[in-house]
Amino acid sequence: MVVALTGDVMLGRLVNEALLRHGPAYPWGDVLPDLHRADARIVNLECVIARHGTPWQRWPKVFHFRANPLAVDALKLAKIDCVAIANNHVLDYEEEAFLEMLELLEAAGIAYVGAGRNLEEARRPVILSLQGLRLGVVAFTDNEPGWKATAATPGTNYLPVSLESVPVLQEGIARARAMGAELVIVSAHWGPNMRLRPTPAFREFARAVIEAGADVFHGHSAHVFQGIEVYRGRPILYDCGEFVDDYAVDPVLRNDWGLLLELEVEEKKVRRVELTPLLIDDCQVNRAAGRDFEAITQRIGELSAQMGTTLQREGARLWVECA
Repeated sequence: MVVALTGDVMLGRLVNEALLRHGPAYPWGDVLPDLHRADARIVNLECVIARHGTPWQRWPKVFHFRANPLAVDALKLAKIDCVAIANNHVLDYEEEAFLEMLELLEAAGIAYVGAGRNLEEARRPVILSLQGLRLGVVAFTDNEPGWKATAATPGTNYLPVSLESVPVLQEGIARARAMGAELVIVSAHWGPNMRLRPTPAFREFARAVIEAGADVFHGHSAHVFQGIEVYRGRPILYDCGEFVDDYAVDPVLRNDWGLLLELEVEEKKVRRVELTPLLIDDCQVNRAAGRDFEAITQRIGELSAQMGTTLQREGARLWVECA
């Protein structure tokens, strides 16, 4: 059983133009077969998908990302099973566009988690029924506190990164278990941008989420990938970096470098994490090669080693053992 996880998938702005020009397969490049081989695919959707709505203006916001509904076809083509939408772009075009997107995703049969029409829906776990496994997903963000859903208004499952927030996530994990989940992923859009390492407070928080019952911590938001820690036999992916976007590239931090992370699940436990280095160019993701492959491998190896994790390699294959 293989569950594929990615970082941010931003299909708006120039990626949206590329979609309209080249078709829904374009953003996925030569990674599409890898996505298809997995048994489930979960991504952070870093935009809203809608025809309607106006850019958020209730307080200053620099970037507004919206994709044409053709982006739903792109998600379907990649066989994306679940999108985490607890992030700082899901309401970029106000509630009108957000609610339109929920209807589009529902019509396409794509599950969403971490935001909803009200707080109950935003906190509701998703259960993916795979062949031989029921997979639960809980999602939250510490971005845009003003977008927190309430009992009567749409928004995100906003939680500050504090140990005081852990009981809320523990309740979500327990709810997922009660719904039949045999393995639970907590997906987090958290922390500042362009940081290669999580702070001690963030590491403490992620470990507490594992202690609260999560089997995997799936982090994203920094635009660059961070190290992998194996804690109590369970992987903490502090940040998965970027997967598809049109962003300007920092020549040192290289936010055009990414990773496809595949969880190999045996007997309802993550036994290892396989890593595929990626390169984003011209609004498209492809497998990294040559110097980029080696540089990405070196960086994720060093960042993970700082957390006590050994990146193993055999030729072009990279993996981390969990249990």
